[in-house]
Amino acid sequence: MAAPLSDGDRRKQISVRGIAGLGDVAEVRKSFNRHLHFTLVKDRNVATPPRLLLRAGPHGQHYYERDPKRIYYLSLEFYMGRTLQNTMVNLGLQNACDEAIYQLGLDLEELEEIEEDAGLGNGGLGRLAACFLDSMATLGLAAYGYGIRYEFGIFNQKIVDGWQVEEADDWLRYGNPWEKARPEYMLPVHFYGRVEHTPDGVKWIDTQVVLAMPYDTPVPGYKNNTVNTMRLWSAKAPNDFNLQEFNMGDYIEAVLDRNLAENISRVLYPNDNFFEGKELRLKQEYFVVAATLQDIIRRFKSSKFGCRDPVRTCFETFPDKVAIQLNDTHPALSIPELMRILVDVEKVDWDKAWEITKRTCAYTNHTVLPEALERWPVSMFEKLLPRHLEIIYALNQMHLDRVAALYPGDIDRLRRMSVIEEGDCKRINMAHLCVIGSHAVNGVARIHSDIVKNSVFKDFYELEPEKFQNKTNGITPRRWLLLCNPGLADIIAEKIGEGFITDLSQLKKLLEFIDNETFIRDVAKVKQENKLKFAAYLEEHYKVKINPMSMFDVQVKRIHEYKRQLLNCLHAITLYNRIRCNPSKSFVPRTIMIGGKAAPGYHMAKMIIKLITSIGEVINNDPYVGDKLKVIFLENYRVSLAEKVIPAADLSQQISTAGTEASGTGNMKFMVNGALTIGTMDGANVEMAEEAGEENLFIFGMRVEDVEALDRKGYNAREYYERLPELRQAIDQITSGFFSPRDPGCFKDVVNMLMYHDRFKVFADYEAYIKCQGQVDQLFMDPREWTRKVIRNIACSGKFSSDRTITEYAREIWGVEPSATAIPPPNLPRN
Repeated sequence: MAAPLSDGDRRKQISVRGIAGLGDVAEVRKSFNRHLHFTLVKDRNVATPPRLLLRAGPHGQHYYERDPKRIYYLSLEFYMGRTLQNTMVNLGLQNACDEAIYQLGLDLEELEEIEEDAGLGNGGLGRLAACFLDSMATLGLAAYGYGIRYEFGIFNQKIVDGWQVEEADDWLRYGNPWEKARPEYMLPVHFYGRVEHTPDGVKWIDTQVVLAMPYDTPVPGYKNNTVNTMRLWSAKAPNDFNLQEFNMGDYIEAVLDRNLAENISRVLYPNDNFFEGKELRLKQEYFVVAATLQDIIRRFKSSKFGCRDPVRTCFETFPDKVAIQLNDTHPALSIPELMRILVDVEKVDWDKAWEITKRTCAYTNHTVLPEALERWPVSMFEKLLPRHLEIIYALNQMHLDRVAALYPGDIDRLRRMSVIEEGDCKRINMAHLCVIGSHAVNGVARIHSDIVKNSVFKDFYELEPEKFQNKTNGITPRRWLLLCNPGLADIIAEKIGEGFITDLSQLKKLLEFIDNETFIRDVAKVKQENKLKFAAYLEEHYKVKINPMSMFDVQVKRIHEYKRQLLNCLHAITLYNRIRCNPSKSFVPRTIMIGGKAAPGYHMAKMIIKLITSIGEVINNDPYVGDKLKVIFLENYRVSLAEKVIPAADLSQQISTAGTEASGTGNMKFMVNGALTIGTMDGANVEMAEEAGEENLFIFGMRVEDVEALDRKGYNAREYYERLPELRQAIDQITSGFFSPRDPGCFKDVVNMLMYHDRFKVFADYEAYIKCQGQVDQLFMDPREWTRKVIRNIACSGKFSSDRTITEYAREIWGVEPSATAIPPPNLPRN
């Protein structure tokens, strides 16, 4: 922890965190004291945040008065992390709160560490949704995030004897001060039952009802007096749930059965880039969709503030007032559900309803890995959502009729493009449903969007090329620069002003200072301070001592074969062997840090963690190695840990096989925080290299074309094993039990995979990777040149703001215009 500032220094401190005005400080202190008093008097378990923090107030009223087009971002995951510091930053109150808390004899940083992460996501997809909420509020869009309030988020990871062990994430144990339950907006969601076709239309009857209780979390924009809402649904059993059984005499059993209904929002499925076709997961997907669409339609019908009587009855204008963005295929049921409501409930003509649905919905694709694509068994739909199955069949028939008319006799094309996949088990291809039911389909980086058009949805692209777009991902500079790296944000603001906070492209102005010795020194100093602080954190929480002068070489992300943590392992072993071979030679000292969670059922990912910890065990305890090399596994990687490690990193590893990582967003966080990237030409790395110049990243390995060529030729791992002595030595050591002396056969599955069925071709990139790492070492020995490259990377990272991404979604998909102007605060009259 940084040394506390003296009273005088604290008052003088002016930074991008906001000037600590004395009036503000007094107000915060008074509010805090009063709040604490009433909390203690009421003997509550958890203090809710001082009301002052949310003084901007929710601006539902503002939206009702303007009646703008509303944006609904539907996601099964929102990986929010902590809220306290982010709220202070966005309200421009951080210094005032810091000073007030200090005057009360407390340390704000210690208080911040008490808050639990809201871990309602697995990784990139859920964190992207969180960044998008921040940008939508900052850009003044009338936007809502809709998802599930999981009682248990992503598991806490413990490492026991080098193995991952999962612990339930009971994040709500002490309550959540940021949310407000809204029982007055509780809604019914139907499951099971049967369909009846009557002269009055179609009826879905004899259903089981589960109630959806909304919880609202405020999403403040950056200093613009806008506060949007994230609404998360929690499942509640209705009071008459299963009480038929009570009448049969088993009252206790009936009440206990309420759990079955409430299990829907119990736990986040912990899979990243993998489809597990469980009925509970399908229930979760329909639950969020059904509750959200009812809410959207209620809000569409009542256009004036405070009015809950239906005003609009005609749905012609629905797509002009509502945009629904589907974050991957998880909320794909929005398409048949909107059709069901329009046709069965609102009695809109089928063709008109289909036109409305398509103009309203848009779909973001997040992965090209086949095992990640959602393909639900028809039999499961038949039981759980019988009316939706009928609607999907009808939509598919319409779609196939159109394809058949355009490509007569092309039966194979019909098979490839059908929403229903025939076979032993008939399945619904949710991605195909999303494509036919949306007016826009986007990938999340240029290379990914090209793969989507030329491979994954090639037939659909030929049919409707105008549908397909690219929207390269971004990250919010508020959390990922201002909040997590105030030292860097301050020296940037000193040079170019504070405009970059809401217009990250202004970082380009730093190019003027690339040869400025003072600035070079300041950037290096901030990095070293961040490294010292992280080293102290590791020592305190993980009991590991590292050399803060070493290169911090970091790979943090979910553990997956395609992300190739194994390539990183092979480099660590190669470095170790070189040191052992020549202990007196001078080496660039490195601390290799790898962190990330493995899905509980993913055997290979868990073996990879065990391998990393085993390699660390050997290397870190070898006296010949000393301070030259350390391998650390960062336990329980999560948003709040990312905020600490990313600002401290020197080298960022983004080494997936070309064509497998849709975008990546960690890569962008490292870039803006002054780490250099070693990576393949995959995902957004391609655009990072384009922005900063390929010579300012460490790019290595096969390109997409090379991977395709190798696939055609046939990848033979043994060729590389026999040709490259250092690779062979490393593999032989893993095989022989050198890193697992107590269980020599421990890693046989890993070696067998690498040698005989490695889809991600680790060996094919080994040689280029090791050579590229040598170039990293060379540059690191020239601190001035390294820091100049760092400055160039920071200066060229402006494109990767989620503000830019959201501006593109707004203009090119949703048909709305972002606004940079702050609305007046609630205590001032509006024009």
